[in-house]
Parts: sequence; structure tokens; C-alpha cells
Amino acid sequence: MTVNTDKADEPGRPDKGGGTVGTPTPPEAIRAIPVRHYGRYISAVVALALFATLIYAFSQGKINWGAIPDYFFDDRILDGVGKTLLLTVISMAIGITGGVLLAVMRLSTNPVTSSIAWFYIWFFRGTPVLVQLFVWFNLGLVFEYVNFGFYRDEWSDFMTPLLTALLGLGLNEAAYMAEICRAGLLSVDEGQTEASHALGMSRSKTLRRIVIPQAMRVIVPPTGNEVINMLKTTSLVAAVQYAELLRQAQNIGQTTASAVEMLFVAAAWYLVLTSVLSVGQYYLERYYARGSTRNLPATPLQKIRSTVFSVRRPKGVSA
Repeated sequence: MTVNTDKADEPGRPDKGGGTVGTPTPPEAIRAIPVRHYGRYISAVVALALFATLIYAFSQGKINWGAIPDYFFDDRILDGVGKTLLLTVISMAIGITGGVLLAVMRLSTNPVTSSIAWFYIWFFRGTPVLVQLFVWFNLGLVFEYVNFGFYRDEWSDFMTPLLTALLGLGLNEAAYMAEICRAGLLSVDEGQTEASHALGMSRSKTLRRIVIPQAMRVIVPPTGNEVINMLKTTSLVAAVQYAELLRQAQNIGQTTASAVEMLFVAAAWYLVLTSVLSVGQYYLERYYARGSTRNLPATPLQKIRSTVFSVRRPKGVSA
């Protein structure tokens, strides 16, 4: 194959006969044909068929669907929702406070404090939370009185269902938060601690001002998951007679002969509460992501605005 290098034949240059060579037509645009993913279509049809089958199966049952909106905002249900949120907040406060303390003890060079923290985590993570609730609730069978020296009372009056729930959930959560906090503290580079010590900062001040603020980026995401999990775990305290959301729904179901419908009401409220907490977790993670990424993740409103209100066809592109 021979390549002609004569400059007279180049576009826009005069040829040997005195004329000019015209500009060649541009090549046609490449038509991109998308690949057809038949597996996606088949899986979508199968998923829709299974969903339709599930709806049909539930439609055959003798479920009073009208009772769900009737009791959704019932005073007893709303009271249970309030107690569930109160239990979640206080239990997580106990768990986070105890978790930070246990994490610091676990990382301590003192063998006594580190051993105590290890034993605590081993015990409370190794036993089910429902068993722990029953233990706190039934300690009155072996302890007739509680005596702290400055306070003495009968165990049945002291260990109320609320206190039983707080101890069972809060102390159990502290064991899990301890491992989350320990992982966050270990994620901070040791050079940060060495530099702060070189500047004359004490160990406690280094922990408060240097280590913990940086460890929050690692601690916050799993902590948000623990809050959502705690909200759902509060349903276990219905077994110790505490009138939270599930217990109130069960009580209404027993008096109205609508046990299944009231369980659906409780499930719907749990979905609403966990959805709200998930949004809060997203914004909290976004807050602590500042400085670690150049571009912060888009908020839900920004995603909606970019996908719905900013869909414009580029100029020069025909339909």
C-alpha cells in the first residue's frame, strides 16, 4: 500500500492543474446501539409476579384493613410511640456513654481496667438481650430488698418496668458501642497523639481535642445503625410489662379482637420512625464528612432537583 505524500493533493491546496482540492465531507456520526439486558427484564417480571402473588395471598385473609387507619393515631398507640422514643433516647445515651468509657478502659495500659472492660464486653455481647431483661425483671425473686446504704426499698418497688428496660437495653448497648468506639479511636494515626504530646498536651486533653473529633468519622455511621436497631429492639421490653408501642398494640388487639391488624399498625409506626432516623443519620454523616472529601454527598433534595428539575437536552442534539 502506497501513501501519497504530495502536498498538492492536500485539502485547500492548489493541484497541478491549477484548481483546488475540495474539503472532504465529515464522517457520519457513530450510532451507539445499547446492549439489551434480557436478564434484567426477566428478573423484573419474576419480582413483580412474586409481589403480586404476595398481595393476592394477603387479600385472601380475613383482615380488617379498615382498622389500621382507625387505630393508627389512637391515643394509646401515640402514647406507646412516645415511650418507645423515650426508651430509645435514654438507652442510647447510656450505651454511648458507657461505650466510650469502656473503649478508653479497653485501650488503657492498666491491666486491671482493660480486663474489666474486656469481661464486661464479653458477658453482655455473649448473652441475648431478652435474657438480660428477664434477669433484671426477676431478680426480685432472690433479692427482697435493695440496699445502697443511703437508699433502701423493696425490690419490686425499685425495679420498675421502665428501669428494667433501661438497664437491659442500655447496658447491653454499651458493650456494642465500646467496640465501635474502640475501632474509631484506633483509626486515628498515632502520629497525631505523638505530636500533641510533643506540644505538651496531656493524655486526657489529647483524647478530647485530637483523637475523638477525628474518630467521629468512623464512629458516627455504625452508631446511626445502632440507634435504628435500638428503636426496633425496644419491642422486646413488652415481655417485661412496659407499655411501649408493641405492648400497647397487643393490648388493643386483645380487647378489639384485631390482633393481626394492630401488629400491622405497630409495624407501620416502626417503619415511619426508622425512616426519619435514617434521614437524620444521613445528614449527620454528611456533616462529619467535611474535610475528608472534596465534594460532599448530595442531599435528598439536591438529588431530586438534579434528576427532576435539571433534566435538559444538550444543545445541538436532536431527538
